[in-house]
Amino acid sequence: MLKKALSAIAIATLALTALTAQAADVLKVGATAVPHAEILNHVKPALKAQGIDLQIKEFSDYVQPNAAVEDKQLDVNFFQHQPYLDSYNKDRKTSLVAVPNGKVHVEPFGGYSQKIKNVKDLKDGATIAIPNDPSNGGRALILLAKQGLIELKDPKSLTPTPLDVAKNPKKLKFKELEAPLLPRALADVDLALINTNYAIEAKLNPTKDALFIEGADSPYTNIVVSRQDRANDPNIAKLMNALHTPDVKKFILEKYKGAVVPAF
Repeated sequence: MLKKALSAIAIATLALTALTAQAADVLKVGATAVPHAEILNHVKPALKAQGIDLQIKEFSDYVQPNAAVEDKQLDVNFFQHQPYLDSYNKDRKTSLVAVPNGKVHVEPFGGYSQKIKNVKDLKDGATIAIPNDPSNGGRALILLAKQGLIELKDPKSLTPTPLDVAKNPKKLKFKELEAPLLPRALADVDLALINTNYAIEAKLNPTKDALFIEGADSPYTNIVVSRQDRANDPNIAKLMNALHTPDVKKFILEKYKGAVVPAF
């Protein structure tokens, strides 16, 4: 009798485990490795406790994560800021949106060099590498303008291009590259403006290695993005609640030490 009872309990336990696993809601999210996937992995256990199986797919570029959300391969992505999303939607004729309360953090954009220790030492005719997408390329030029190296035709524009440089007293030359390639270009250029996620991946410390860096007032807050028809999904709301806890704020501050700044 005891053996039968134990067997019945074991079968019931297995059935309950299978039922629980089956009942878990899958939420697929695309992210760049650092810091986005790291932050998502940090909240994964909390979401599991709420019945959500957070499945994270890592990307190394800025185009595929949006395409995968648009094609319904992913539910959301987490890697970009609003100016980039606006530019992507305009260029690709898509209508992806930031989810409600979608802001998570700012990655202060910085200027790096292996050839000079101070921006004042930048020589005339120096080559500056910047991202080749409109929003991050514009962000780089805005930061250069704040350093007094150039002047832009419209200081209020978030997407200037090298053609919008009104004054360039040092006759700087701009080399536009794919954002992930910028750290590798450091040896070949005088200065490179690098997104913080790629700087961290390249073992650069933005708060120590950058010659100059954006302030906390940066408008380039990283957001969680979905299709319009999924923006108000309850499971996505649970993801945002999990990302907006004091625990996550502490995790960001302690792990990235100012290289990533919470925006909530």
